Amino acid sequence: MDILQTDIKHITGLGPKWRTLFMEDMDISTFDDLLQLYPYRYVDRSRIYQIRDITNDMPYVQLCGRFISLQTIGTGRQQRMSAMFTDGTGQIEIVWFKGLNYVQQQVNYNDEFMLFGKPSAFNGRYNIVHPELERADRAQIAAGTLQPVYNTSEKMKKAGLNSKAIQKLMNQLFNVQLQASVNDTLSYRILQEYHLVNRSTALRILHFPKDHREIEKAVFRMKFEELFFIQLGILRNRNINKHKQGGIQFSQAGSLLSDFYAHHIPFEPTNAQKRVVHEIWNDMCSGHQMNRLIQGDVGSGKTLVALMAMLIAVGNKLQACMMAPTEILATQHYEGLSSFVKDMPVRIELLTGSTKKKDRTRILADLANGEIDILVGTHALLEDTVVYAHLGLAIVDEQHRFGVQQRAKLWSKGIVPPHILVMTATPIPRTLAMTVYGDLDVSIIDELPPGRKPVRTEHYFHNKRNNLNAFLRQQLQLGRQIYVVYPLIEESESLDYKNLTEGFEYMKDAFKEYNVCMVHGKMKPDEKDAAMQSFASGQSHIMVATTVIEVGVNVPNASVMIIESAERFGLSQLHQLRGRVGRGADQSYCILMTSVELANDTRQRMQIMVDTTDGFRIAEADLQLRGPGNIDGTQQSGLPFALHIADLAKDAKLVQYTREIAEKVLADDPYLQSPDNQGMAQRLNQLKNSSINWSVIS
Repeated sequence: MDILQTDIKHITGLGPKWRTLFMEDMDISTFDDLLQLYPYRYVDRSRIYQIRDITNDMPYVQLCGRFISLQTIGTGRQQRMSAMFTDGTGQIEIVWFKGLNYVQQQVNYNDEFMLFGKPSAFNGRYNIVHPELERADRAQIAAGTLQPVYNTSEKMKKAGLNSKAIQKLMNQLFNVQLQASVNDTLSYRILQEYHLVNRSTALRILHFPKDHREIEKAVFRMKFEELFFIQLGILRNRNINKHKQGGIQFSQAGSLLSDFYAHHIPFEPTNAQKRVVHEIWNDMCSGHQMNRLIQGDVGSGKTLVALMAMLIAVGNKLQACMMAPTEILATQHYEGLSSFVKDMPVRIELLTGSTKKKDRTRILADLANGEIDILVGTHALLEDTVVYAHLGLAIVDEQHRFGVQQRAKLWSKGIVPPHILVMTATPIPRTLAMTVYGDLDVSIIDELPPGRKPVRTEHYFHNKRNNLNAFLRQQLQLGRQIYVVYPLIEESESLDYKNLTEGFEYMKDAFKEYNVCMVHGKMKPDEKDAAMQSFASGQSHIMVATTVIEVGVNVPNASVMIIESAERFGLSQLHQLRGRVGRGADQSYCILMTSVELANDTRQRMQIMVDTTDGFRIAEADLQLRGPGNIDGTQQSGLPFALHIADLAKDAKLVQYTREIAEKVLADDPYLQSPDNQGMAQRLNQLKNSSINWSVIS
């Protein structure tokens, strides 16, 4: 057994309570897990500052001196302890709000102390809150070194498992349990060719560094390792699937597609749509299962491409299905697809949670008999009672809304694995696409259909409401319709609903001569459908809604999207909402309403929305501003395993670099069977076994 897989309980000084905290709060149970608890910063303990030299811009200072006073102030929860500390050059106040009994036992006026903390100005003088505190004789050990600082939870700190305790455990782990070098996970050839320090050295440096220059080399090595194994795992899976996973081989595009293209297509496809259909066709002819992701901005025509793919399947005597995350979107797809093929011999049915029992029974029977060509639906398509006669193509729209197990269940509906097409209107940055969707072939629809005008985006502050109302009145007089969207966040749901209803009443009062409807998730389905139908038909002129309309509402006459409290939305969600307008030939507008007081990163987000309608630029910016864990859609899809030190936003070039190296390795040794690659194969299997989400499509 690899010593790194040893349970952390075998580290001297780590008792059952700390072990439980490590497991529950940090998901750490083995030596290897603990080694990957990297410091999030280092503090330089080599310099002792003088109090008289302290300035506002100093992040942390180390002082050496004595306490000259100590007093308890306040009572109960407001109680705190205040001390004056001097080094002979000046005095500084030291404040504690917690652990007051401990502080009182430690502090005396005779001993000299080393004190380390962050100075801040309050009432015209400097203080330090909750500093690290040691008697000067013991602190000399730390002086002259870079001291690692580890993240810990509040529960861990209360149990004494703070950063300093972790540092002691690391020392014990390295110098007692791991006296021999840690085996490397990368091949000798990669270490030599790409000038990487070995793993044992890198880990020791990260936890016990001498200077910042060697830290840089160690950080690069461990970032390289994390990103390399993600790419190696994804690419090896992709190779295995392509060579071992058979698929339905189509021999012809079929007369249905030819007939549709010649007589029924509503407009000439863009070059991007034609290119993507050609890529799909090549996959279907290959004899291997297609696993393709279509990325296309809102309104780029993904549905038409999906229909043409389904017509190829139906033309080859097979069935197709299309799964959407909501009934609204599934119904929209059903109606759109039905209108495209209304004069063709293609039978399309809709199956959702709301389908009546009588209709459901008929649909399931006809599907099993092969009488239904295309089935559109929601999660209802995953039920065991849904059985196909010959499923040849499965399509998932807005696929990030579905978990891995749900998608895998859909794939298993065919006797032979069906071809897979997943679609998203959430543009994904290249670095994320290479990781989250790295085992899929990617097609991008990067053109809008002719006649579409880019949506003009403007940023308004709440104090310009009268100007906005004048503009809205102009649009209404031109016969246009308006969306007004309010945020709905789970933590402040009741307050958000209050804002929504107040906004609804405000719009009714401000535009008395126009019909205003309201839509939100707590409405009964028939009430919601009635309100949406009222807006879609033009009977209602203004719709006040939550983000329930983010997908699934297609009203070409709606030319204005007002997003209230836009600062509370992420960039990708703002872009999705903006995509609800601009669907007709008229100039459309997106108005971002915010308060005047905004943080710098929020101002940046608003400016990005004003400057561009390019979803991919917006996604890249969102990745930079918020990090990969928050990008819409990536949370469920997930990475193959957790990143401890690498950052997809900051390390984009390294993602590409490691992918190219992984491709070279697999080109020479597709199954990692050579002796030089055995360590990498072993590491890959360890990571795979420790992760429930190794592959996006299983």
